[in-house]
Amino acid sequence: MLAYLIRRLLYALPILIGVNVITFALFFVVNTPDDMARMQLGVKRVTPEAIERWKAERGYDKPLFWNDAAAGTGKATETIFFTKSVKMFALDFGSADDGRDIAREISLRMGPSLAVALPVFALGLFAAIAFALLLVYFRASYLDFAGVVLCVAMMSISGLFYIIGGQWLVSKVWHLVPISGYAEGLTAAKFVVLPVLVSVLAGLGSSARWYRTIFLEEYTRDYVRTARAKGLSERLVLFRHVLRNALIPILTGAVVAIPTLFMGSLLIEAFFGIPGLGSYTIDAINAQDFAVVRAMVFIGSALYIVGLLLTDISYTLADPRIRLQ
Repeated sequence: MLAYLIRRLLYALPILIGVNVITFALFFVVNTPDDMARMQLGVKRVTPEAIERWKAERGYDKPLFWNDAAAGTGKATETIFFTKSVKMFALDFGSADDGRDIAREISLRMGPSLAVALPVFALGLFAAIAFALLLVYFRASYLDFAGVVLCVAMMSISGLFYIIGGQWLVSKVWHLVPISGYAEGLTAAKFVVLPVLVSVLAGLGSSARWYRTIFLEEYTRDYVRTARAKGLSERLVLFRHVLRNALIPILTGAVVAIPTLFMGSLLIEAFFGIPGLGSYTIDAINAQDFAVVRAMVFIGSALYIVGLLLTDISYTLADPRIRLQ
């Protein structure tokens, strides 16, 4: 197990470097340091001297990848890519282009993101699995058919419809919760309840339909026929055998949501005015703040790799026959 984890961590290093290189290249394909300076300085104060001063203060006055004017290793190290990327592997994200400390902003915004993401993850997973089990229990019946139709209909509706419709119905018409905003402490509950419900509802159709397919596939296995032959009821077969043996694909699907627990949902946070990491990323993209965009992409990649590791480890708990070597 230990050797496997060390190997996977070593594999993760080139992946993170590759993601960083691609992000860097894509960003500077459509932007230049001069464009970033103009965006930050504003139209009225833009002069060639001001642009050069802004670039020098933030380290954007160097070449992107290769510095022919430097000597020795400086050709690679005295570049924007090297100076802006190496520190991230020590979790030193530096400052945003507007001067604010990125690590501090992340620590402040992680709470609002988790306040939405954790309930969405837990409630969404429970609701989808419970709905899928209900359809499988009554498989090949009118209830199963109606449930599948409902899932397809929910999948076909844009997520924006759930957001706008939820804000209009719950906040505008019923006046149950605020339409947007956020507050600290227990007061935050009234601000996050609508985003959580909207997110769970928006993802319920696709998740439930996927879990239903997994459970139906498990029903064709030999161990299910053996369990029935022993006289077990359908309820015991479903919960004691089918659900347990379907844990591996369920865990695989759940790992995809791990980065979003910390990174936040871009649309949800933007529409509901939640000051989380998702809205922080959108604001950085709009402001062409490369430092923040790079940091958020790096964190997301690292979290996804960690999620894959945790999933592999959880496989051994769900199925003891699996051994990580």
